[in-house]
Order: sequence, then structure tokens, then C-alpha cells
Amino acid sequence: MAFNLKYFRYNESSILIEWPAVIDENLLKDILNYKKYIENYYIKQKVEVINSYSSLLIKYNVTIDNINDRLKELKALYRNRNNIYFTKPVIWNIPVCYDTEFGVDLDAFVQEKKLSKSEVISIYSDVIYTVYFIGFLPGFLYLGGLDNRLFLDRKTTPNLNVKKGSVAIGGQQTGIYPQDSPGGWHVIGNSPIQLFNTKQNTPCIIKAGDKVKFSPVDKLEHKNILDKVNTSNYQIKSISNND
Repeated sequence: MAFNLKYFRYNESSILIEWPAVIDENLLKDILNYKKYIENYYIKQKVEVINSYSSLLIKYNVTIDNINDRLKELKALYRNRNNIYFTKPVIWNIPVCYDTEFGVDLDAFVQEKKLSKSEVISIYSDVIYTVYFIGFLPGFLYLGGLDNRLFLDRKTTPNLNVKKGSVAIGGQQTGIYPQDSPGGWHVIGNSPIQLFNTKQNTPCIIKAGDKVKFSPVDKLEHKNILDKVNTSNYQIKSISNND
């Protein structure tokens, strides 16, 4: 499936490519496949290609002297692409504790949504989410697929200190804060896993296009996992994908 793309000069050394502004898995597959084509085509130039929900930003390591030539190259790559770079996504199992200590906004959230805590946890845990892109903070996963019963606009006043591992909902999205940070999403729980680790060859093992399944754990299991994480004895688990 081909989309109607728009190409723009972003700055003197970057080009922005835009898809329709929607959150859609077929669109994501097209973006990630095209991203691979671009990276391979410019492999000797070592360009940086960054994706979001509906765009690619291509950052060249030199000034773009002839923008028309670059745009022709990119458009030809898109016309001639196929799906050879699309691979079956990994489904990652992420433990989450919804204890009151961690879900600091959960009471207010359930009141706003007129649901019980157990209903929110069940609805939230039943979904397999898609990782659309990683940004805001290193290792912050922007996840699509949230059940519309849990949609809630971001806070009008952000929290200045959202704790590392906080699992939160903002609008139609959900994600995990990989480190202590200000944030305006509603925190409903906490995951003890380490999403971003500079000591690893691949600092963030989860990538755009992967899937995430949240599994509820109690406070004791959260502590046990966190102890293993802190001693480098925990390995995030993947779920078999037979689709």
C-alpha cells in the first residue's frame, strides 16, 4: 500500500517526510520499511533517520546543496520499495504493579472514568500495544492501542517529579517513564524493569514496531524483580508470536 507523502526541507541539512496524520499500524509498517530503505541507501553517509507516528526526519551529516536531487532520490526509493525489511515484531512482557504507592493518579483516574480499579487494570492489561516510536526521553516508548474506555486528556498541571518506571496514560497514548522526569500523564502503576541502559550494547532493547503486553504483579513481586534489575540479574521476557 502506497501513501500520499509530503516532502519538506526541514533545515539546511534535514528533510521531513510526512504521512497522513493518524495513528495506524499499516502506516507504521510503511514508515519503518521506508526508513530501512533510506538507511541502507545512505549507509556510507551515515544519515540519521528518526520516525514518529506519521513522519520521518532525515538528518544528513552535510548541508543539502541541491534539495531537488535529494527529493528525487527519496521519492524514487519510495516508489521502488517493497516489504523486504518488515519483520515479525517481538512481543515484550512488561510487569506492572498497580499498588497505591506506585499508581499515584489511579484513584483520581478511576473516578474520572467511572470504573473500578480492577476494571481499569483488566482493560489495560488485556491489550497488546504497538511501539510507534521512542522519544521525549531515551527509552520512552510511545505506545498505541489503548482501549478508548481509558482515554483521558493529559493533566492541565504537569507533575514535576514522575518516578522512574511510572506507567502512565495521556490522551489516547500510554507509556513508561524510563527515568525520573516531569510529566503530564496520569500515573496508574510502575514497572521495575530498566528500559534504557547505557551499559548495554543496545541501550534500549525494545524498538519501534515491537509489541508490549503489560502483566500485573503484586508489590512483593515488583520488589523481587527490581532487586534482580539492580544486580543485573533480570532479563526482560518476550512472548512467542505465532501470528
